[in-house]
Order: sequence, then C-alpha cells, then structure tokens
Amino acid sequence: MTSLAGKTLFITGASRGIGLAIALRAARDGANVAIAAKSSVPNPKLPGTIHTAAQAVNEAGGRGLALKCDIREEDEVKAAMAATADAFGGIDILVNNASAIWLAGVLDTPMKRFDLMQQVNARGSFLCAQAALPYLKQAANPHVLTLAPPPSLDPKWWAPHTGYTLAKMGMSFVTLGLAGEFGPQGIAVNALWPRTIIATDALNMIPGVEIPRCRTPQIVADAAHAVLVREAAGFHGRFLIDEDVLREGGMTDFSAYAVDASQALLPDLFLDP
Repeated sequence: MTSLAGKTLFITGASRGIGLAIALRAARDGANVAIAAKSSVPNPKLPGTIHTAAQAVNEAGGRGLALKCDIREEDEVKAAMAATADAFGGIDILVNNASAIWLAGVLDTPMKRFDLMQQVNARGSFLCAQAALPYLKQAANPHVLTLAPPPSLDPKWWAPHTGYTLAKMGMSFVTLGLAGEFGPQGIAVNALWPRTIIATDALNMIPGVEIPRCRTPQIVADAAHAVLVREAAGFHGRFLIDEDVLREGGMTDFSAYAVDASQALLPDLFLDP
C-alpha cells in the first residue's frame, strides 16, 4: 500500500503544527481525517482551530471532521471516536499527537502544569488507544502511531525537566505496552520522533529556541505517511526517527525541510547525536 486513500485517521491535537501537517499529508491521498482538539475558537497566541484544520483537509483533497475534544475527558474521547466511525464507517488509524510541555526543573514546575502533562501525554494516549481499539480491530490495516521518543532512563534527560520527561516517556511506555498486547493481533503500534526540533507555533512559548535552526513539520508528516502505509501485521514496538524512516525509503537530501538550510540544525530532546 502506498496511499491512504479512503482510510480514516483520528488525529489528536491536529488543529495546528505536526498534527495538522500529518492530517494534510493524508488528505492529499484522499483520506478521511478527524481533527480532535480543544481549539474550537481562535487563540491569539496559537493560530488554528479544529474548524480551520478541517477546512484545510477538505481543500487538500480529503474529508475533514472537526471534533472539539479534550483527551483528558473519557466521555469526550469516546463520543469523538463514535462520531468519527459514524461519519466515515470506521477508524483505521489513531495518531496520538497531542502533548503538553513545560520545560522546567522540579522547583519551577507548578503541580497544575505537572498534572496537565501527565493527563494529556501518557494518560491521554492510553485513553485514546483504549477508545479506538474496538474500531481498529475491525480495520483492514490498523495503525496506532504516537509522537513519542525512544525510551530512556538516562538522567541527563530527566534532571532538567523531570515532569515533562516523565510525561513523554509515559507515552513511550504506553506504546511499548500496547505494542506487546495488540501487535500480535495484527495492529501496528509504533512511535515516531523527530531527529531535530520542529518549528511549530508552540515553540513561540518556549524561550531560547532558534527557529532558523529547526525543520518544518512536513518532515514528520512525510515520515508518518511512510509508516502508516506499511502493512500492519508484524510491524509493532518500533521507536522510529523521522529522518531514518525517510532514508529507508531512499531519501538522502533533507535540506528542503530546513527552515534555513544554511543553519546548523538543533537536535531534538531525548536523542543522542
């Protein structure tokens, strides 16, 4: 399979950034895409809503469905999954993209922020998978793809921001568990992480990141597409890196993804050089 035409994707946090880029790449194939996010009204700090994203999916050649959904709320997630299946006849792919971030040490992390990260990142990924699995089990080539890093217990990734690292590694460990349980049943459960920092609107809320030294979300979208068109059977428990996925497909020049190709790229968190 080389196309997602006719497939139905449920993507969390897809109103902007990487989630939206993945949605638009699928839409160009003619996929159905449920945009599940909290952003139903414009935010002056973070452009894009579920409605603008769904419209962009339609304009790109797919069928978009805007769903206001807080993935911390079980009832909202279950209702969003049911609405997606009702609209498109099922669910083939879950992309756990939604994530909360707070890069600070223990003494500078309010418990409200800590709780938000754990609830959205690890618990949210678990809940969305739990709600999607009954539909995925009925799909011809089911995938769960989570934007999470390779698991690591190296203190260098934990000391600077324990709360965030716990939340992201929680997504990774959820991936491990789901892959072990459902991979043998023919559901592809894998994780994808960028080699470099990706230029998204969320970076504007993190001081000190040099945007010219980042790549665009399109590299993650293209890598996700390459993963999601693969045969699901026997493909699970992998912690994939965007650049490696594309290189495996024959790509050697990644300069088109750079915000500024003349700048040295910033490696993403949780990856050794």
